[in-house]
Amino acid sequence: MRTEHAMAHQATGEPAAPTSRVAVETNGINVISESERKGTPRQLFWPWFGANVSVLGLAYGAFTLGFGISFWQAVVAGVVGIVVSFLLCGFVAIAGKRGSAPTLVLSRAAFGVTGGRVPAVLAWVLTVGWETVLTSLATLATATVFTELGWGGGTATQVVALLVVATLVVVGGVLGFDLIMRMQAVITVVTGVLTVVYLVLVADEIDWGTVSGLPAGSTQAFIGALVFVMTGYGFGWVNAAADYSRYLPRSSSTRGVVGWTTFGSALAPVVLLVVGLLLAGSSGNLSTAIGADPIGALATLLPTWFLVPFALVAVLGLVGGALLDIYSSGLALLSAGVRIPRPVAASIDGVLMVLGAVWVVFLAEGDFFVQFQGFLITLGVPVAAWCGVVLADLLLRRRDYSEPDLYDPRGRYGAVPPVPLALLVLGSVLGWGLVTNTYAGWLQWQGYLLGLLGLGGKDGDWAFANLGVLVALVVGFGGTLLLRRGAVRAQEAA
Repeated sequence: MRTEHAMAHQATGEPAAPTSRVAVETNGINVISESERKGTPRQLFWPWFGANVSVLGLAYGAFTLGFGISFWQAVVAGVVGIVVSFLLCGFVAIAGKRGSAPTLVLSRAAFGVTGGRVPAVLAWVLTVGWETVLTSLATLATATVFTELGWGGGTATQVVALLVVATLVVVGGVLGFDLIMRMQAVITVVTGVLTVVYLVLVADEIDWGTVSGLPAGSTQAFIGALVFVMTGYGFGWVNAAADYSRYLPRSSSTRGVVGWTTFGSALAPVVLLVVGLLLAGSSGNLSTAIGADPIGALATLLPTWFLVPFALVAVLGLVGGALLDIYSSGLALLSAGVRIPRPVAASIDGVLMVLGAVWVVFLAEGDFFVQFQGFLITLGVPVAAWCGVVLADLLLRRRDYSEPDLYDPRGRYGAVPPVPLALLVLGSVLGWGLVTNTYAGWLQWQGYLLGLLGLGGKDGDWAFANLGVLVALVVGFGGTLLLRRGAVRAQEAA
C-alpha cells in the first residue's frame, strides 16, 4: 500500500540537485534530502526580517493605543508581545532543523497523520487571510500615494497596483524557497534603508508633551493590548516557523536557530511600534485615519519628494510578508491532504488572495482595524492552542522524528490520537468564550463565558482583555505535558 510519504514525492517531484535561479522548487511536504540541506542559522535573519519590516508596524502604534492605555504601557505591551511571540516561533523552528519537513507535517508527531489535517486547515486559512490583508494594504497604500502626488489614485490605479503586487507574490510563491530567500535579502536592505529615512522625516511630527500626557489604562486594557500584539506578530507566523529552518543541516546550532529567528523577526517591529506609538499618540486625527487606511494615513506626513520611495518601501515590506505567507499556505494546503504539486498549491492560494483583496479594496465597508482585530483574535485562539501542544510535544522529545512515520497513519504517530485534538478543541472553546469582537457583527457570538465566570460579561472590564488566547495556549501546553508524556516515550521507544 502506498504511503502519503511516497505520494508527496510523486506530487512534488523527488528532491533535485541544486537548481538554477529561475527553476521552480520541486520540494513539497517531503523531508528535505541530506544533499539539499545547507546554510547556517544566521541566514534565517533575512526572510524573517524582510517579512516583518513593513511600515504596517507603525500602524500598530495606533492599534495598541486604541485599547485606552498610556504610552509607556503600550511600549511594554508591544515590546513584550513582539519578543515573546516571536520567541515561540524560534522554538517551533527547532522542529524544522530536527525534522527537515514543513511545520504542519512535523506537528503530526503530536496530532497524528490524519488528525494533523485539522491544524493544517487552520494554518491554511490564517496564512491565506494574511496574504489577503497584506496585498490589500499594499494596493490601498499605492493608491493613496498616487492621490497625494496628483497622479490619480482611483479605481484604475488600484487595479494596476493589485496586479503588480499579486504578480510579485505569486511568482515568488510558485518558484519557491531559493527565490524567496533572495527576494527577502533584497527587500530587507531596501526597506531597511528607506524606513530609516522615513523615521527621520516624520520625527518633527512627534509631540512628546501630548504623548507623555496620555492617561494610563486599566490592567485589563493592558493585557488586551499585549495579547493583540502577540496575535498580530508571532502567533501569525508560529505555524509556519519551521518551513524555513527545514533546509538547515541537522547539525546546526539549536540556539542559533532560536536566536536568529527571534532576532530577525522582532528587530524591526519593536522599532517601528515605538515610533508608531509616538506618532499616533501625538495626533488623534492620525490615529483615527490609521484605522481606515494604515499605510495611506502614514503617507500624509511626508514631503512630496519622498512619496515615491515611501510607496516602494510600503509595497516591498508588505510583499515580503505575503511571500512567506503564500509559500507556507501552499505547504499547509498540501499538509491538509490536497495532493497536488506545491507550485499549483501556491497558485491556488494566489487566486484566493487576489479575490479576497478585490473584496477588501473594492467592495468591503467599515473600519479596517475592527475587522482586522476580529480576524486576528478569532484565529489566534486555536493557533495558540495548537502552539501550546506543539511546544510541549517538542519539549518532551529526546530524539529526532521518524521520517517515514510522519506520512504513514499506521506508524508510531498514529492516525488520530485523541488527546491533542481534544486539547485543541477545549482550548478553542474556552478561548472563544473569553474574547469579544462586538464591533464585528459576524463575531458577536464570542465571549459567552465572560458572564458565567463573573468577569463582567461582554461589556465588562475584562471584555477586551483577550484572555482567551492566553488560556488556549496554557490549555494546549499544560495539557500536553500532563497527558502525553507516556505517549511520546512510547513513540520514541518504538
